[in-house]
Amino acid sequence: MSNIFSDNNQIGVVSTFSELINTNFQGEMNAICWNRNLNGDFKEIVSQLHLKENITEVSIEDLLSLQLSENGNIAREIILNDLQLLTDFGASPSLNLLKNYERDEELDFISTDVYSFHVDRSTIGTNTFLCTYHGAASDIISNNEVEQKILIPEIREKLKELHNGSEAEFETFLKEYYFDLHYQPKPNAKPINLGLGHLWKLAVDHPEQEVLPCVHRAPVENDGEYRLLLIC
Repeated sequence: MSNIFSDNNQIGVVSTFSELINTNFQGEMNAICWNRNLNGDFKEIVSQLHLKENITEVSIEDLLSLQLSENGNIAREIILNDLQLLTDFGASPSLNLLKNYERDEELDFISTDVYSFHVDRSTIGTNTFLCTYHGAASDIISNNEVEQKILIPEIREKLKELHNGSEAEFETFLKEYYFDLHYQPKPNAKPINLGLGHLWKLAVDHPEQEVLPCVHRAPVENDGEYRLLLIC
């Protein structure tokens, strides 16, 4: 399939949900895109939803209660179908209306919030699925274009000062506070924006994973615009 992601070794491109769940990661490929050009007015849905907190989970009942135009209804049917497909697959999808995520401003030399490039970790074999229907979309980046933040000497030294314990305990400390999940882009690195409407499967760090986990980040939101994001 010819599209903007096809010539990237990190990304596999498929054209159906069945292919998305049945295509395995391999080699450098740790992100798979169900490439879609969606019809429908997702902005209309966002304009009618009510933000209760900075991140508000939208239920199926919330969606069904909206009075929508024909194009709004097309968008709603797409979202409901995506939720159903993932639920039938055995995932637990969540539809979120997002103003912004919480920022980590506790330490000035390392950030561990979702705006920082990071990987997801699980104790069981799983994947991260996500689709942005409206608003700014997430980024991924190739593993060879990033450096683990805990391996950057000046950051590592400051973390050791913060820990103030033995070397063996230090490694546990790094995992316990998720410092080891975060990455710094190398100079001239080129993040890839995941775009709107595509449903993505990203590799997670877990014991059975045979590829490197996918490094990704949440985008800085556009001014005055909420994001509508499916994630599980």
